[in-house]
Amino acid sequence: MYDVDTRKQALALVAQGRSLNSVSKQTGISRAAIRSWQTRLEPLPRMLPQLDPCCRCQPVPEGPADPAAYSYLLGLYLGDGYISPAARSGYYLRIACSNAWPGLIDACVTALQTANPSNKAARVQAVGCVSVTGYSRHWPCLFPQHGPGRKHERRITLEPWQQDIVDAYPWEFIRGLIHSDGCRITNWTTRLVAGERKRYDYPRYFFTNKSDDIRKLCTDTLAKVGVGWTILARGSNPLNVSVARKASVALMDAHIGPKY
Repeated sequence: MYDVDTRKQALALVAQGRSLNSVSKQTGISRAAIRSWQTRLEPLPRMLPQLDPCCRCQPVPEGPADPAAYSYLLGLYLGDGYISPAARSGYYLRIACSNAWPGLIDACVTALQTANPSNKAARVQAVGCVSVTGYSRHWPCLFPQHGPGRKHERRITLEPWQQDIVDAYPWEFIRGLIHSDGCRITNWTTRLVAGERKRYDYPRYFFTNKSDDIRKLCTDTLAKVGVGWTILARGSNPLNVSVARKASVALMDAHIGPKY
C-alpha cells in the first residue's frame, strides 16, 4: 500500500514524458500500479474480513440454535474432547471417537457441525480412532470450560445458560457422556436355585472419568431423570459411576442404548 505522496511523485515523473517502464525501474513500483494511479490517485478503502459474533458473544447473548445437539456435544466434549488454538487465530475443537462405533462418529459429526458457527466438521483418521474436528473462533464462547491443563486437574462447572440446556435436554447430555467415557456391558453372577447354582447375566452401564466435577454433572443429571446410580472405586479412586438396578437400566436402554 503506497501513500498518496509516493503516488504523486511517480505520476510527476510520468508527466515529464518518461515511460512507465523507466519510472518503474527507478522507483521499484510496478507499471500496473502506476497505470492504475493515473485513473485513481486515492487508495481504495481497505476491506477487512467481517468477523460476525456467535450466539454467545453477540451484543445480546443467546443459546445455540439447536440446544439438543449442543447438549449432546457438551457431553462428548467433557468426556473425550479438547480445544486447542489454531496456528494463526481461532481454535480447533476435536472429539476422539473409536473406529469401533461408526454410528457414534456420524452422530458426533452431525452435532459438531450443527453447533459450529461455520456449519463445518471434518473427520481425521488416526490409529484406532477418528478425530472429529471443527474450526471456529468461537469455541471458547460455546465451551467456557476450555482452559489450560487437563480437565480433571481444574474446576469444571457449567454456566447458567449451559445448565438450562442440560435441564431441558438431559438425555442428550447423558448420551454424550456415555458415548464418550461410558459403556453398556453385561455382567454375570451365580445364584442357588433349588439347590443348584446357576449363572445369571444382567446388563449395566458405566461412566468413568477422573474429574470429580464431571462425574457429579453426570450423577446429578441421572438423578433428575430418575436413574439410580452408585459409585464403584477402581482401587482407591472412585472413578466409576454404575447404573445396575433393573428399572434404571431399562430407562437407560430406552433413551441411550449400546454404542453402535
